[in-house]
Amino acid sequence: MFDLKQEAREIAASEDIDWEALVGASVLITGATGLVGSACARALLERNRIFGSGIRVLTLVRDAEKARRVLEGYGSEDGLVLVVGDVETVSADACAADYVIHAACPTASKFFMEHPVETANAIVGGTVNMLNNARANRVKSFVYVSSMEVYGDGNAAPGLDHLLDEHEVGFCDPLSVRSCYPEGKRMAEQYCMAYAAEYGVPAKVARLAQTFGPGIPKDDKRIFAMIARSALAGEDVVLRTTGASTRMYVYTADAVRGLLTVLLRGEAGCAYNVANPGTYSSVRSMAETVAASCARAPMEVRVKVDPNSPYPPEHHLPLDVSRLESLGWKPQVGLEEMYRNLMAYLEG
Repeated sequence: MFDLKQEAREIAASEDIDWEALVGASVLITGATGLVGSACARALLERNRIFGSGIRVLTLVRDAEKARRVLEGYGSEDGLVLVVGDVETVSADACAADYVIHAACPTASKFFMEHPVETANAIVGGTVNMLNNARANRVKSFVYVSSMEVYGDGNAAPGLDHLLDEHEVGFCDPLSVRSCYPEGKRMAEQYCMAYAAEYGVPAKVARLAQTFGPGIPKDDKRIFAMIARSALAGEDVVLRTTGASTRMYVYTADAVRGLLTVLLRGEAGCAYNVANPGTYSSVRSMAETVAASCARAPMEVRVKVDPNSPYPPEHHLPLDVSRLESLGWKPQVGLEEMYRNLMAYLEG
């Protein structure tokens, strides 16, 4: 059994976050039932419980009952405020806050392929609406949760000899259906920069590497979750791609600390990579590491390529995190610990 609240308490006690800026403030979190959004909410709510910070934690959700399940054990006495609505249409009055963490977004490749219009609308239209609301409410800071997928195929070889900084985005085919996600993210980032330049909205961008840890839906279909479930069951991992893509990962708690760092210390109009360089590996080598170090019974990694799989084309994304590290952030959890914690959560 993995204790999500205990992990939130550890984030809440972190000394590398400018907590004083949030005392008595209000923070709006969109996508608050998702992995990253809910983890941000729990950290702020635990900060209130431990330190009496008086933070109003407004959580924008579409389903109030789901929100109560995801944030079970927290209530108005902890500073929690449920705001029921959609990022594309919610009004400025309904989500007035001092700070905004905009994390709402579809995350499943299968959804991107089956609903590209809805994916693009949620990303771009939702971000524009939230930026308009932020402008109307004169927020102190706005952080947009973007993705490593804005780098497209990347401009780097598989090794770590050349790290991609925030200016080195690569090719992304706009005529690929799945590009609704990375191209939508790119356009949303552009709107953040445009609102910062033209209207003075203090919008910043945090580009998360693939983020995972306890708190994911237990039936999550993404590859890291499939690997974890296979390791628990002692079943072989079957990859539907060659597994040659190389990328970095980031643990949920490290991502939350990164988002709060960008929110409170980041520069308007700037993007920040959020990743753990120590996790850089190919998908196949990651699966083999889990099989060798974390599996509960012998398991193998097999490749059975499906040309119609919904996953992105081969890419190599060794991200440079020095800009975020210059703000005082450092990742703390490596790949094996990420998997051990995830597996403990899935077992519970």
